[in-house]
Formats: sequence, C-alpha cells, structure tokens
Amino acid sequence: MTAAIQTRELTRVFDELVAVDRVDLVASTGTIFGLLGSNGAGKSTLIKMLTTLLPPTSGGAQVAGYDVVRQAQLVRARTGYVPQLVSADGQLTGRENLRMSARLYGVPRRERAQRIADALAFMELGDAADRLVRGYSGGMIRRLEIAQALLHGPEVLFLDEPTVGLDPVARQTVWTRLRELRARGDTTILLTTHDMEEAELLCDRIAILHSGRIQTEGTLAELRARFAATRLEDIFIRAASTEIDNRGDFRAVARERRTAHRLG
Repeated sequence: MTAAIQTRELTRVFDELVAVDRVDLVASTGTIFGLLGSNGAGKSTLIKMLTTLLPPTSGGAQVAGYDVVRQAQLVRARTGYVPQLVSADGQLTGRENLRMSARLYGVPRRERAQRIADALAFMELGDAADRLVRGYSGGMIRRLEIAQALLHGPEVLFLDEPTVGLDPVARQTVWTRLRELRARGDTTILLTTHDMEEAELLCDRIAILHSGRIQTEGTLAELRARFAATRLEDIFIRAASTEIDNRGDFRAVARERRTAHRLG
C-alpha cells in the first residue's frame, strides 16, 4: 500500500513545552489510523500540523503526497478536517452549512446540489437538512460536520476526537458511517481518540501517543502480542507507564503545566 500520511521526526515546541516529540508514523491509503492518547498527549497538536494549521518546529510530513509546509495549499485541497470544537453554524440549516462548505472547498457550482444531496443521504441527515442546526442533537451536528468535510472528495480525512461527548446511540451511528467510508477504499482516515473501544472497533493501525511521543504502534493483533494483553486499555497503561515514571522532577512538571495553561 502507498502512504497517504507520512511523518519524519515531526516536532512542535511551545516555549519550553515539547508538545509533539520527533513523531514518525505512516498511514496507508484507504485505512483508518488511530492516534490513541489521553488529554494533553499531543494528539490535537499533531493533527493541526498535518492539516497545515500549525507549522512544525522541526521534522517534516507529507499528506496525500505533498509537503505540509512547502505545499500547504495542495494539502488543504486534498484533505478534510473535523476539529473537536463545533464547526457548524447553528444559525444556518444543515443544507446551508453544506452550501457554504461547498463554496469554501471550491466545489464546482454545477456539482454542488448533487454532492450536498449525496452527503446528506450518506450521513442520514436528509430529513433534517432544512432545519436550523441549533436544534440538532450532538450526534447530528457531528455527522453534519463530517458531511461538510467530505463534500470535495478528500483523499485524507482528519477527525479530532470525532465522538467525544456523544451518547452511545449517536456514537454508534458515527462509527457505522466511518466504517462505510473506509469500505469505499478511496479515503484515508486519521482520527485521534482516548476512547479504547473506538480505537479497537475502527482502526486498522493504532499508535499510542503519550507526552508527545509515539510509545508503540501496530495493528491491534500486533499490540496484543507485543504486550501480552487482550484489552487495549491494559496495553495503553503498559506502553505509557515507563514514560509516566520518568517525566522529570517537580520543577519540570510545574514548568510544563504553566506553559500549557498560558497557551490554552
């Protein structure tokens, strides 16, 4: 398989805080690659570099075959991104949000109506298309945001905590849509999560990120064999335990926390 995403010692430093530390990863085309980590592990910072929203301090990355720094515009044209925070406009209807996204992504005018109809159908939002988004449930909003990110047919889709805060039914619905998207074979998905069940059910490969570093990476079967454990939660604890025990002294931890707080 060809690589849809590839990083080489990708690093991001904020003052004295190393948020992402020399990360090497490869995500093959047409797969779902999961970045598993607790809050503050560096997942969002990593995904922002891959989507060209944040420049690396050092190292490099290619997405859809293009350099995220030197060819940022080409990367943006071939990727979709759904952030953690709500990105849909609650004052617009679902259809109006999609029309706005179609214009922003440069979808040809003659194709917009069909692409919007297809996206609404795929995400099961047809009946709610002309309702204001402020009246949507959390799961409906998330499905709309994924529909927006898919309108231009991206080669790579980035999802930052795609089901955080959703109830079990809404979460299952999002998972079903993502599995269907993978089955099509033409979109690579990189998602960040701290949900062990989500990673087990969706991801072809999983990287465990802790304190900005990749602690281990592989298929679920490979990780189970490597750590002699069945539950991904146990694997995560074992992979991160050495790093947790060797984070440094009190002053170093306090300094990192002050920097993280200042940067929001």
